[in-house]
Amino acid sequence: MKKTVFLLAIFFALNSCSREDLQNENVRTEMSQKDPLTAKQINERINQAIKTDGTFNWKNESDHFVWSAIFRGNKMVSIGFGTSKDDFDRSKSPNSNDIEKEVLSVIKKYEGKEERNFLLLSDQYLNQMDVVIENEETVSALRQMKNIRYVEPADYHYFEFEAQYNAAAKSSGSGSSGCGFSSSTLSTADYTSTAPSAKIPWAFAKHNIPDAWSYSTGAGVTIGLIDTGVSPEQSLLGGSFNSGASSGRTISKYGVYNSDGSGDQCGHGTKMASVMAAPRNNAGLPVGVAYNANLIAYRAAENVVLETSSEQTAVKTAFTELGNNTNVKIISMSMGHIFSVGKIEDGVKYAYSKGKLIFCAGGTSTSFTSFVGVIFPASMPETQAITGVKENTSNQKCDVCHSGSQIDFTFQMERASGNTVPVLSYYNGQADYVGGSSVATAATAGIAALVWAKNPSWTRDQVLTKMRQSATYYPNVNSSYGYGNINVLKAVQ
Repeated sequence: MKKTVFLLAIFFALNSCSREDLQNENVRTEMSQKDPLTAKQINERINQAIKTDGTFNWKNESDHFVWSAIFRGNKMVSIGFGTSKDDFDRSKSPNSNDIEKEVLSVIKKYEGKEERNFLLLSDQYLNQMDVVIENEETVSALRQMKNIRYVEPADYHYFEFEAQYNAAAKSSGSGSSGCGFSSSTLSTADYTSTAPSAKIPWAFAKHNIPDAWSYSTGAGVTIGLIDTGVSPEQSLLGGSFNSGASSGRTISKYGVYNSDGSGDQCGHGTKMASVMAAPRNNAGLPVGVAYNANLIAYRAAENVVLETSSEQTAVKTAFTELGNNTNVKIISMSMGHIFSVGKIEDGVKYAYSKGKLIFCAGGTSTSFTSFVGVIFPASMPETQAITGVKENTSNQKCDVCHSGSQIDFTFQMERASGNTVPVLSYYNGQADYVGGSSVATAATAGIAALVWAKNPSWTRDQVLTKMRQSATYYPNVNSSYGYGNINVLKAVQ
């Protein structure tokens, strides 16, 4: 009997220890589940989604995944609210203030903080705000609300993290993507001369742009450029914007990134402004496509990769301000990200709703993003996605250009020699080359200005239709290159 009691005591003791161990294990598991994923795990999931599905969107991920990225991104969150996915415009959303108050009250409840301690920004034009969130429960509660359009990490540095774990990313130098201040001696084979003393880039003749100038030079049309700014040292994009055969127009420069002015600190924006609208000068330097168009240039980013919260907010601001500018007809942006950003998407939709014709770069690869198709926001239906192709082709992308079903037009920008398109340099009196889908986009925006200047009473859709009708594949669409190259002479006749 004593032996039986002893054995039972041992059994219950062992069983009790097992239950206690199991409970402790459950606690450890629960705690582990509440730990944020590592940046490496987050990036791996993003890459997998793009490779498998062709796209990545925070909306498709779990609360824990989104919160983990928020945690790894300085706890900054971008929230889009509204009664439907297209309810982005405050002026057309009568309930926006009430919805915003409801969102703020939920954050206050779950964060245990006053509004002043978590609200960073409330957009005056869009149903969008930036906040600081620490708790996963807050993210879950927000995503369950019926009037929430998106809850996204606002400052998750995908490329910075990728460089830590991916040798190819580290070697690509994504931190200075698209930047450069060099100057080059132009090959005489890469341009022809025109009065008064300007150089016409070789690519222009491939699209019959010089012949089109007999009908239109872009006069009266204003293009908005969203990029890294314009060099303060390049006088042809400053005090000499009206020089040579260019006259009666204006150039304006705004800085909405980091409050440090409108001056280009990268070099990319200067080159885009050049190919788009540089004057038909008497300085022996490259001329732009629409050399009599007006230009409004926004410095909205450090480089072409829209990685940080400050860059994404600045781009959103540039789109909304250009959208509200009734003088602007065309917007061009040769920057982007490999996945969608809600606040930028709102800005693009806002500008589009104001009748703007928007051109965005289809993508230029770094050594570790060659698996990406058409980048954001060129992937949006509200934009015209542009890519670069090799000389004398309309279906052979340049060595670093992206292609895909979302491409709308192409522009020849790469020669057999490897040379690209001559443009103004960052420095006064000097020239350089620029390639990729970036220059293709800026050039196509200039082409649109020529068409619109020839037909000033036309709508965006009429201009776009004429451009399509004047392109290689019309009335068909190539599966990877859209309508192809535009015959600009045909487009302005």
